[in-house]
Amino acid sequence: MAFKSLLSVMGADHSDRDVRTAAGLCAEVGAYLSVLIMSPPRLVMSPPPPCDGIPEWPEQHAKAIARLEKRYRQIETFSQDMASLEKTSREIHKLLRATWRCYDVDIANCDRASVGEAVRQRALCADLTIVGPALLNDISLGPLVIDGSLFDTGRPVLVVPNGAEATLSPRRVLVGWDSRAEASRAVREALELLSGAEEVRVAVVDPEPTCTESGAEPGADIAAYLTRHGARVSVDRLASAGKPVATVLAQYAIDTSADMIVMGAYGSRRLRERLFGGVTRWIVRKPPLPLFLAR
Repeated sequence: MAFKSLLSVMGADHSDRDVRTAAGLCAEVGAYLSVLIMSPPRLVMSPPPPCDGIPEWPEQHAKAIARLEKRYRQIETFSQDMASLEKTSREIHKLLRATWRCYDVDIANCDRASVGEAVRQRALCADLTIVGPALLNDISLGPLVIDGSLFDTGRPVLVVPNGAEATLSPRRVLVGWDSRAEASRAVREALELLSGAEEVRVAVVDPEPTCTESGAEPGADIAAYLTRHGARVSVDRLASAGKPVATVLAQYAIDTSADMIVMGAYGSRRLRERLFGGVTRWIVRKPPLPLFLAR
């Protein structure tokens, strides 16, 4: 599919690097950029208990004072967060006016439980969400953004780690294939990237020929599909030798000078943060390569 609308999510305390990356990608393909700036409160404000502020003297006086002081700190934190959001929003507007005019900027100040929903609403109306280095390394906000943009929408995410050359026109792409629905969706979502690449390698790790799932020649079916869409495809069957599949794919991407890895994202609701952490550690520890994920 063509990428005509990109979403970039950033924290109010992040640098503008992720937005610059997303703006560069928009300029590359002529897409519209939506920026969401988030600042989840460190404390969740709760409604005051009944008769708050009218204590039974003197037994409840100290408790009432403590409750009032806590709420004052919560209100002060909320005000500081909003001020930070507004300041960052002005800076991003100024940056994008000078670099890319097709954009909008929105802010969201919500508790942790609401971050995923706030991101989901925006990601549903975007073709691709960009996760840049700052967001990738934010262990409090990053997993929640992945949760809302990837798992709750079915829309793809492009992870751009530190040091990676972000592009939506890669020359060489490695596809991690295992005949599962998630891998199939990743291929379909990345079809325009794959059909425009000079070389696409479909990597199958520890393939087992069967009459049903993988076929007699694992990878041949998806290679034929991509060929019909104009992609220049080869199939590589790899042995893991007991290593994790992600490690095998990362090393093979290095060996073949790939510009991007396309693969399905797996994980139940309970495993989402674990998956994000695993992908993050994998990306950080391996040479920088953009990772195109779909669920």
